[in-house]
Amino acid sequence: MNAYIRAIGVCRPKDVLTNADLEKIVDTNDEWITTRTGIKERRIVKDPNIMSSDLATAAAQEALEKAGLKPEDVDGIILGTIVADKVMPATACIVQKKLGCKNAWAYDITAACSFVPIALNNAALMIRSGQAKNILIIGTEIMSRIIDWKDRNTCVLFGDGAGAMLISETDDPDRGYINTYLKSDGTTDHILYVNQPNHENPYIQMDGQAVFKMAVKEMTTSVRKTLEMANLTVDDVDVLCPHQANLRIMEATADRLKIPREKVLMNLHKYGNTSSATIPIALYEAEQEGKLKPGQLVSMVAIGSGMVWGASLVRW
Repeated sequence: MNAYIRAIGVCRPKDVLTNADLEKIVDTNDEWITTRTGIKERRIVKDPNIMSSDLATAAAQEALEKAGLKPEDVDGIILGTIVADKVMPATACIVQKKLGCKNAWAYDITAACSFVPIALNNAALMIRSGQAKNILIIGTEIMSRIIDWKDRNTCVLFGDGAGAMLISETDDPDRGYINTYLKSDGTTDHILYVNQPNHENPYIQMDGQAVFKMAVKEMTTSVRKTLEMANLTVDDVDVLCPHQANLRIMEATADRLKIPREKVLMNLHKYGNTSSATIPIALYEAEQEGKLKPGQLVSMVAIGSGMVWGASLVRW
């Protein structure tokens, strides 16, 4: 048996924060934001009573409904977030309760933007080994709560949202999980981080230039590594789904790989960087728009604070 992405659900908060809105908050303008990031707007959770687990639950419910499964059919929940509901228990456990997945185990992964390749690898290997048949991997973030809205270099970048992918077993030889390449470098922990909530500066801190250089280099390498492991080439890739962090990073990565822009999924302009949720949201919209077809080779690649990075290959 192999694992495949059976269904995807999302939760996109209703409130939109445009670049024009940001002009009223911080010293910036639409042209500055657009030319440097490619972002035009992002979704924001305004209600302080809504938590990351609420977004995750809504996204997971849609994925289960699309797959025709009940909560009790879920064997496991792997959740990624850097805006957890609580220090403990894991936000995955809170989502388990809200969904009613009484037969599932649940745990969190703290890998920020690089959550999906790690979680997909974990889920696929568990399914291949017979430990599970259906696993939810959910990226959920309320980034607006850890942003310094006076810092124009960071506050323009991020948005809120959640995406859930239901990973299930399959015996179809023409689709499913192929492989994953993962790596990290803890010596770069100073270029992108968030301090503890009780710190005098509890907001996202980022060395933009350092992150940019590392992101392009390592995302390019990660995609190539997975292809080499599978005896495939860049020409075999039908769809590249990069983490939606910055338009320049995505374009530079595609250019280094020599992947045509029409093969690259990009919805950053609508949502900004939703960290662990960007890849599921991008895949969800691509599927709705008919850009993903059964049997296509899809490469997912991301890099996040740690720094941690990786890529996964699947046959859609």
